[in-house]
Amino acid sequence: MNALEFFQKSAGRWRSQRTTHHLAFRRAEKGGSEIYVKPLNADDPKVIEICQMHEVDPATAIGGAYVKWDGTMAWDKEDEANHAGETVFSLVPDDETGRKGKLLRERGYAEIMPVIGRYEIDDEEALVLITDYPSMSSYERFWFPTPNVRMRASTVKQFGGFSTATFCTEELIDEENNVASEVDSHPTAQPAIASIFGW
Repeated sequence: MNALEFFQKSAGRWRSQRTTHHLAFRRAEKGGSEIYVKPLNADDPKVIEICQMHEVDPATAIGGAYVKWDGTMAWDKEDEANHAGETVFSLVPDDETGRKGKLLRERGYAEIMPVIGRYEIDDEEALVLITDYPSMSSYERFWFPTPNVRMRASTVKQFGGFSTATFCTEELIDEENNVASEVDSHPTAQPAIASIFGW
């Protein structure tokens, strides 16, 4: 399986249950969200736009995805938290296998800025993403124990040590054809911290 095929398996609407461990406080926070994922072909205008944003030849991309999410966390206070947003990304493989390469993001996971990360399909057919930012780095791993269940684990490391570790269990609740309208109305991404498959 290559990375594009992995993203195609993620197509549809997912219900996510999330636990984030705030390591500095030695406390865990629970949350939930709904996540929409729509794979994009290599010739999709959104994929081409992300490549041009990063000054990468669009002809080298094999595709990408549009992701939209809306979630809540246990520590949210009224009018303070914003866990809704959307993003687009593009895959640029290192070779013809498509199992590793560059992931061009419209926005990052740990910092809200356009960023280029690295992706790889590991020996267990899980997707691993590693992204370095000016002040921190993130590590994300995604895998499917069954076709309708996706697991996600991530860590964010700032200078001086780890700051958060997150684990998510996500269940497919709607197929891809029912989320197509979400893609067509994509505006500029909203200001929220987002993983590749949502918040």
